[in-house]
Amino acid sequence: MWGKFPTFFCSRWKPRRLVNEALEAIVSTELDALGLDLVELRRGGTRTRPVLDVRIDRRDDAAVTVADCARASRAIEARLDAGDVVGQQYVLEVSSPGVERALRTAADWRRFAGRRASVLAPALGGRVEVEIVGVEQEETGGEVAVVRDQRGAEQRVPLADVKEARLAFHW
Repeated sequence: MWGKFPTFFCSRWKPRRLVNEALEAIVSTELDALGLDLVELRRGGTRTRPVLDVRIDRRDDAAVTVADCARASRAIEARLDAGDVVGQQYVLEVSSPGVERALRTAADWRRFAGRRASVLAPALGGRVEVEIVGVEQEETGGEVAVVRDQRGAEQRVPLADVKEARLAFHW
């Protein structure tokens, strides 16, 4: 025990949170240069072969085209290949957000006022389908989503407390 040098362990792996933040920053920067917005970024797959699922939207409210996805894919791929955020063997999937798109920002909530959404929030008692009425500014500086439940009662939910929200799609 005595007389030996201590053992130190070093890892080249970055904490997952830092990798995800760096990845989101890279993707957002590249999309911003193309006039596109990042709607959702999911990371799956394995450590040796991660799958990056990128959902994009256009700022002019037009539908996302295959050409938009191709341009975004090429730009993101060039940046990822030049860095070491995800490694060499990754799969990049770029697509439109679809009809059940995630609502991440106050601007999303404002844009889709009048539409129905599936919202997971403790203030609503779990996951509930509601109609988006609008967004209000709180006195504390935060923003509150105003939603209407199926009985027609309006509720206010701080956006910071929303765990997940997606537009609802009905046939």
